[in-house]
Amino acid sequence: MINKINKLSQSEFIKVFANIFENSIWIAEELYKQKPFINFEELSLKMLDIFENASKKKQLIILNAHPDLADRTKISSLTPNSKKEQSNVGLDQCTEEEFKEFKNLNDKYKKKFGFPFIFAVKNKSKKEILSNFRQRVSYDISVEFSEAVKQVKKIANLRLNEINKK
Repeated sequence: MINKINKLSQSEFIKVFANIFENSIWIAEELYKQKPFINFEELSLKMLDIFENASKKKQLIILNAHPDLADRTKISSLTPNSKKEQSNVGLDQCTEEEFKEFKNLNDKYKKKFGFPFIFAVKNKSKKEILSNFRQRVSYDISVEFSEAVKQVKKIANLRLNEINKK
């Protein structure tokens, strides 16, 4: 697998890794410069390292690239990864009441923190997601920024694992 990845052209490589961090091609471009990789774990660690060592401003841009959860008005504009992740846990199948609660929480959260609520939803239930959302909307900005960064890294890891399974 890693030999195949190491042989990819820059455009092919970027196509594969551009959305590990939501709509953040620049991370894939930086990662490409670090080829060849010994194994997939090294590739993953280097990619996460690029994000971790990015300026707070660049991290915030990535946070803001993430979509709102269960926003039925924007389901068609989600990246394929986000669409799959949200639909796999039923966020595209909410009741009217659930959609309203997600919308209210999304609005309140973004107004308070200046970026969307980010949560690695894979293998979570709507109940768990809403519970986490309700709790985190009350956090302090410094605590929540750190938590959002942590969640982005979890999502990236999950997406990398999907690629590694292919």
